[in-house]
Amino acid sequence: MGELPVRPRRLRSSPAMRRLVTDVRVHPGDLVLPVFVREGLTEPVPVRTLPGVVQHTRETLVATAREAVAAGLGGIMLFGVPVARDAVGSGADDPDGILNVALRDVRDAVGDDLVVMADLCLDEFTDHGHCGVLNDHGRVDNDATLERYASMALAQARAGAHLLGPSGMMDGQVGHLRAVLDRAGRDDVGLLAYAVKYASAFYGPFREAVDSQLTGDRRTYQQDPAASVTEALREVRLDLDEGADLVMVKPGLPYLDVLRAVAEVADVPVAAYQVSGEYAMVEFAAAAGAIDRERVAMESLVALRRAGAQVLLTYWALEAAQHWL
Repeated sequence: MGELPVRPRRLRSSPAMRRLVTDVRVHPGDLVLPVFVREGLTEPVPVRTLPGVVQHTRETLVATAREAVAAGLGGIMLFGVPVARDAVGSGADDPDGILNVALRDVRDAVGDDLVVMADLCLDEFTDHGHCGVLNDHGRVDNDATLERYASMALAQARAGAHLLGPSGMMDGQVGHLRAVLDRAGRDDVGLLAYAVKYASAFYGPFREAVDSQLTGDRRTYQQDPAASVTEALREVRLDLDEGADLVMVKPGLPYLDVLRAVAEVADVPVAAYQVSGEYAMVEFAAAAGAIDRERVAMESLVALRRAGAQVLLTYWALEAAQHWL
């Protein structure tokens, strides 16, 4: 056996050797921190099903954004949790609504040192919890919803968002928003298209974090988890044709095959959202002593990076940048 000509283990022989030859790296600048800001809070409120994650006050949100800059993160994605909701999500485009106020707070604090992103969807603001306006039959009205999204886009642009994240999976949403923003002279504001977003069971903890009022489900507009990759690629092509600046796959780990396929065809940066259920599973398993928390968390981020994601939205973003990378 001493005459083996090829020994791959030579390149795994030490930490220094492994660092030298690896071709998959996660950098703090690849990471985006999703954050929740709740109207009316005086102290942060922990999210029970997301250990380590809180609903922020406006003040603690700004402090976290500054921390993200210091850690070298690529961006921060804001989600708002209002006190009052109604059928059309009026708080979403109200300049004094919690999300738009928080966007101004963060942009004033960090300027252009961090990419400030805004979730562009009605679900946090509607009393029925759906991502759009309902018609008389209780179904989401695609085209009426686009008009609400347009108003949200303008409000978020005025509040200082660099990137808007239309996440409702409405047909034509990217093209409609691009046209509205451009007509308003806001061609400087980018669109991070949630191009491939599944009607996933992995969103459970997120719904607690935003105090979701959802009744029913979102299967008529989010993608079927059992659908083929062909459908995902069709959605990506449509968003690219409509002017998306980035495209995203959500969730991440359960859809690595989709992420790889998207990365192979997209000519813009590709993002993956490591969603609340993915994060929570690791946190609770680690708390039970079943796994090594840091190693599993980092392994999951590397998997998303290797599958083709250039931008990683993860609740571990700040901790990873400060302590693991």
